[in-house]
Amino acid sequence: MKEKEIKDFVQTRYASIARGDACGCGDDCCAEGSVNINALVNYGDLLRDIVPGADLGLGCGIPTHVAGIKPGDTVLDLGSGAGVDVFLAAKAVGNHGRVIGVDMTPEMIAKAWDNAVKGGYDNVDFRLGDIEDLPVFSGCVDVVISNCVINLVPDKQRVFAEIFRVLKPSGHFTISDMVTYGNVPENIRKDMELWAGCVSGALDRDEYLEIIRLSGFREISIKKYSEYDAFKGDDYGIASITVEAIKV
Repeated sequence: MKEKEIKDFVQTRYASIARGDACGCGDDCCAEGSVNINALVNYGDLLRDIVPGADLGLGCGIPTHVAGIKPGDTVLDLGSGAGVDVFLAAKAVGNHGRVIGVDMTPEMIAKAWDNAVKGGYDNVDFRLGDIEDLPVFSGCVDVVISNCVINLVPDKQRVFAEIFRVLKPSGHFTISDMVTYGNVPENIRKDMELWAGCVSGALDRDEYLEIIRLSGFREISIKKYSEYDAFKGDDYGIASITVEAIKV
């Protein structure tokens, strides 16, 4: 599959989700064979003060919960969707901090801005762009977060190179994403519906961590790892991972 073909398909799917015409890989109504990743994600009381409609059930973790975000930080959310993790981070950084959300889908950006206005957030900024070519200055971000998005991107190496570029020295990322283990069949790897469903584009766990290391990050640690029984073969499966690393 060609990179542009994949990105166009994913963007079309997530535009439909933003409009309410379809659902994503975090919901039960996904394409057959997709994983109900939202079954392991429970924001609970964290959503108490978050505007309704910001959580579209698309995450595979809660990166803000373990990201160590401090008051005054500048935080960047990759694939910010309708804004739920941006708004959670906005509460953590306070009035002297800032949170930037980047998403490649115009409909998601519009929905996130609408939610920001409804919620009265004045320390957030949503930008249209690809996470492989971030519309963010180099060395200006304290913390990068992302929630079940990098698996949707064909070129993961470019994503982590961009994360490294925008982070300040000693800055860190905390990312929740999907990874695989074992020998995933080639027909699954080439299934476009399963790519948009957070399965086909997920890298092998060890390959994923190696890309992070080769991108220059250090102190790589796994904060959470959960395998999914709903998508498992005799010798392969898929899991969510929350990983942290530091730009030294």
